[in-house]
Amino acid sequence: MAKTRKEELERLKQELTRRLERYEAHQHRDEGKLEADFSEQAVQRQNDEVVDHLELEVREELRQVIHALDRLEEGEGERCERCGDAINPERLKILPWASLCIRCAEDEEEEE
Repeated sequence: MAKTRKEELERLKQELTRRLERYEAHQHRDEGKLEADFSEQAVQRQNDEVVDHLELEVREELRQVIHALDRLEEGEGERCERCGDAINPERLKILPWASLCIRCAEDEEEEE
């Protein structure tokens, strides 16, 4: 049975929230302090940097998912927030949190 876009976004929101909780637990050392061995500490700190980066990516994706859910609630979820045109349904299947049509998304990438 095919899920609605809203159901998929809700599922993604839950998944991303769980991932974020795991990353935060890692950063707070919920599973224990740093090792006493200096070389082990170096490895742990490198892992921390990777987790920091992953956490930032998850926070951004979660922000986009919440934004898409808000737009759906407002009845604007199928329209590009930049130009107002309809967002291609195939794009929304691939990126359910998309808020820009492909043309505006490409324009935005070029501006960066």
